[in-house]
Amino acid sequence: MERLPYYQVLHLLSLAVLSAHTFMAFANPAPENRKRTMMITGIAALLMLVSGFAMLSLNKIPLMSTGWVWVKLVCWLGLSGLAGIAYRRPHLRGVLSTIALVLVATALVMVYFRPF
Repeated sequence: MERLPYYQVLHLLSLAVLSAHTFMAFANPAPENRKRTMMITGIAALLMLVSGFAMLSLNKIPLMSTGWVWVKLVCWLGLSGLAGIAYRRPHLRGVLSTIALVLVATALVMVYFRPF
């Protein structure tokens, strides 16, 4: 039984949850929402990382030999940290949301076009 579609669904679902809760933190950085948002984004980021490496392994893609994998890791790391920054620096919400959009768009371009 092929496991790749399950990892793809898990990866995309994790991306959706991570992005949604990150933008929720930008929209309402109230301190009472912080703990829950940080837990959800942390779990989603971990699931995203694990499912991404599982797909690389199943597709027999060398882990760190291709440039697009490095770019996606940087995008993942940046997106994973933005929710926490939104609570510490609420006055930067506009800039942070633009950065989040650029990171998500860059990660999507890397997976579909693989320019490196």
